[in-house]
Amino acid sequence: MVKVFIDGKSGTTGLKIFERFEKRNDIELLEIDEALRKDPVEKQKIMNQADIVFLCLPDDAAIESAKLITNPNTVIIDTSTAHRTDPNWAYGFPELDKILEDKIKTSKLIAVPGCYASGFLSIVYPLLKLGIIDKNYQVSANAISGYSGAGKKGIEQYQSSGDSELEAPRLYGMSQNHKHLKEMMIISGLDHKPLFNPYVCNFYSGMLVDIPLEVSNLKTKVTPKQLQEMFLKYYGDNKFVRVMPYLDNGTESGFLSAKHLSGKDYLEIYISGNEERINIVACLDNLGKGASGAAIELMNIKLNLDYGYSLEL
Repeated sequence: MVKVFIDGKSGTTGLKIFERFEKRNDIELLEIDEALRKDPVEKQKIMNQADIVFLCLPDDAAIESAKLITNPNTVIIDTSTAHRTDPNWAYGFPELDKILEDKIKTSKLIAVPGCYASGFLSIVYPLLKLGIIDKNYQVSANAISGYSGAGKKGIEQYQSSGDSELEAPRLYGMSQNHKHLKEMMIISGLDHKPLFNPYVCNFYSGMLVDIPLEVSNLKTKVTPKQLQEMFLKYYGDNKFVRVMPYLDNGTESGFLSAKHLSGKDYLEIYISGNEERINIVACLDNLGKGASGAAIELMNIKLNLDYGYSLEL
């Protein structure tokens, strides 16, 4: 049995990880007395008994908890923003690059990507690797997410307030200082932070991240169909990142719901456009491939299991 401890089990991501263990019989979940959950001595004792520790905490708390783990055999999987751009930590998106995948396999310190960043990087990382854009390209991204990404207080507000303003999508991060921007820039290899406009919407889970491209500004001029073929070759038949068939309108109906993959643990990429402009959209569940599903995938990798074991694929 694999001994697992979730630090921050009551939060949205921690609770989803805990719920996912109901499907598994290979996990022994280590518990801490509720009265002692903030006691660093007791927490340190339990965490150092674990094979895998999930950190589902605010950034500062995640940094402090990581310091308490001294057992060299304990794997730390951190779902916070704290360590995503730390070179000592593996970045937990193995589908992007074999280099990242190999580092995950050998590292004891693994950072789970952010939900918006997962959609963004699934598009921009290969655009750079394929030479379609260069690192100086000023990338713009628009995104919408369900309110489950707003944390416990945000979820409560949407589910109980009755505020009519919550019925419509709400733009935030208007200062262009969103916490995922650093991760988006550094992991992708861009020289500049992207222009990023996220919206939170009145549905529970799901996400779209949309990257528009001006063909005349690309390093390599391509048609939408050519780019779809290049992405398809890049990701192959990967079950976690799926490049969808090319259609002029993106989908058969010309619409794509942000709830399309709610409850799923994989991501889809749609490419459409015309000879002047190309649109690339990543669709995922912000709680799935964007959070707890990704964390479980990383645990499976460390346990030498099928990456998709117990996930919704």
